[in-house]
Amino acid sequence: MWKVDKPQRTARWTYTHCIATIGDAALKARLELIEDDVADASDEFQAAAITTTLHTIQPADHVGSVTRKELADLYTNRFAKAKSRGRVIYDELMTAPANARCPLCGHRQVSTLDHHLPKSQYPALAVAPLNLIPACLDCNKAKLERVPHSSAEETLHPYFDDVEDDEWLQAAVIQGDPAALVFYPVPPAAWGGVMAARVIDHFGVFGLARLYGAQAADELQNIRFYLRKLLLDAGPAGVRAHLNVVAQSCEQASINSWRTAMYKAVAASDWFVAGGFA
Repeated sequence: MWKVDKPQRTARWTYTHCIATIGDAALKARLELIEDDVADASDEFQAAAITTTLHTIQPADHVGSVTRKELADLYTNRFAKAKSRGRVIYDELMTAPANARCPLCGHRQVSTLDHHLPKSQYPALAVAPLNLIPACLDCNKAKLERVPHSSAEETLHPYFDDVEDDEWLQAAVIQGDPAALVFYPVPPAAWGGVMAARVIDHFGVFGLARLYGAQAADELQNIRFYLRKLLLDAGPAGVRAHLNVVAQSCEQASINSWRTAMYKAVAASDWFVAGGFA
C-alpha cells in the first residue's frame, strides 16, 4: 500500500463550496443547517482513523433534515460530475498519488475516488476529503459497501497508515510447468496484533494475492528467454546473481512491491535458478 499526503481542503470548506450555487432555496437552506454536522463528522472520522476505531462510528440514514440520498446526490452532481462546482476538489484528490498508482493495491492506475466509509451509510462524509481515497476501479469495486465491525477489519487508509518502512510482503515459488508464484503478507512481530490483522485483511479484501500472482506470471514469461541464455552462459550461480541484483533494484523503489517479493523468492529457489523457470 502506498502512503498519500492528507488533503488540504477541509470538509467544511468542501461542503460549503459544493452547496453554494444550489438553486432550490428550500434544499439549500436545509443543507446549510447541517454544515456543523458535516464538519464534526469529518473531525470524528479523523480521530477514529488515527486510533483505529472507525468501526465505532455509527451509520445513519440522514443528517438533520437532509436525507442520505440528497447527500449522495450532492457528491454525484456537485462534486464528482465533470464541470461541477466541486470537481476541482475531486481532481485534486485524484492526482494526489505522485506515481498515479492506486494506493490500495500499489499497482493499477487511479481512476476514481473510493469512500473509505461508504456514503450510503455515512452520508455526512459524502464529500469529506479525508473519507475520499484515490483508487483504481477494481479496488473500488472490491470494497463496495464494506463496513468494518472491529479494528482488525479496518482496511489500510493511505492518509493515515504507512506500512512501507517494514517488509511485510513475501512470495514463494510454486514448482511446476510453468513456474508460478504465490504472494502472502507476513507482518513483522513489532507491529502488534491489530496492524498485522489489518494488513492481512486488506490483502484479502482487495484480492492482492491473485493480482500479484497474475503480474508475476507475465513477468516470468517475459524474462524466460534471457534466463535460459544466462543459464547456458553462467550456470545457476549466474542466474541467481542476476536475480539478486534485480531484487535489490526493485527493493530500492519499494520494499513491498510484488516485483521485490518475486525476485527475492526466485533468487532464493535452488530449483528455479537451476532451470525450473524453463
